[in-house]
Amino acid sequence: MKRIYDWDARQQGRNYTAADLRALKGVRKLVQTTANSTEEAAAARDAGLDLVMGNAHNTAAVRAGAPDMFFTAAVALPDFPTEGDVLRAAFRAMKDGADSVYTARGPHVVEVLAREDIPVMCHLGLVPRKSTWNGGLRAIGKTAGEAFELWQAFRRMEDAGAFSVEAEVICARVMTEISRRTTLVTSSLGSGSGSDIIYLFQNDICGEQPESPRHARAFGNLHALQERMKAERRAALEAFAKEARGGTFPGVDETADIDDVEYERFRERLA
Repeated sequence: MKRIYDWDARQQGRNYTAADLRALKGVRKLVQTTANSTEEAAAARDAGLDLVMGNAHNTAAVRAGAPDMFFTAAVALPDFPTEGDVLRAAFRAMKDGADSVYTARGPHVVEVLAREDIPVMCHLGLVPRKSTWNGGLRAIGKTAGEAFELWQAFRRMEDAGAFSVEAEVICARVMTEISRRTTLVTSSLGSGSGSDIIYLFQNDICGEQPESPRHARAFGNLHALQERMKAERRAALEAFAKEARGGTFPGVDETADIDDVEYERFRERLA
C-alpha cells in the first residue's frame, strides 16, 4: 500500500499511484470496473479488482466504500460545457479523493487539466456520445486508414498530456499494436486483451440487464434477482392489502393492549 497526500492534504493509502500504473505498462495486466455507490465500490474492493471508475459526482460515496483503491472520476461530457466548468469539476473530484480525472473531450481540454498536474484519462475509439461522426455504434479501426487515423489521435492525446486512455470497441489487433507503441496506459473496454487494463462496467459484469452488449460478458445474474424482487414486492403488497381489508391484519402479535382494569377505568372516565 502506497502512502500519498490527496488534494485535500489528507494522508491516504492507495493500492496504486499514477506512477505505478505507468511503471506496470506492458508488465502486468490490471482489471478495472465502474463504481458509483459505496456498495459498488466496496464490492469491487472485496473482489480484489485493481481500479475503479465512476461519475465525479459520486467520488465521496466511492471513497467511503473503497478508501484505498485508485479511483478515476469521470467529468460527464454534457454537464460541464466550458473549459472552466471542466476544471472546477476536476478540482472538486480531486479534493473529494479522486486519483485521476476522465474526460471524453478533445486534446484542448486534456491539456487544460494536465497543466494542473491532474492525471488525465482520455477516451478514444468508440465514444458513444460522439458516435454520429462514426456512422453509429460500431467498432473503430476496421480499415488501415481508420486505424492509422486512430493512432494519430493517440499521439495527439499524448502530446496534450494524458496519462491513460479508455479505449472503447477498437479492433483487437489494432489495439494491441497501438498499446505497444503509445505511452498512454490503455484501458480496454471491448477492445480485446492487448491493452494494459481490462475494463468492464459493473452492471455488465453482474448481469443487471436482460442482455449484455456484444463486447461484454455477464458473470452474474442480478437481473433475475431484481425481477424476483419486483415480483416479491408486489406479492407482499397485495397480501398486505388483502389482510388489512379482511380484518386479519393487524393481529394480536402486531397490537399493543391495555390492562383490563385500566381499560374499564378509562371507559368509566369517558362515560
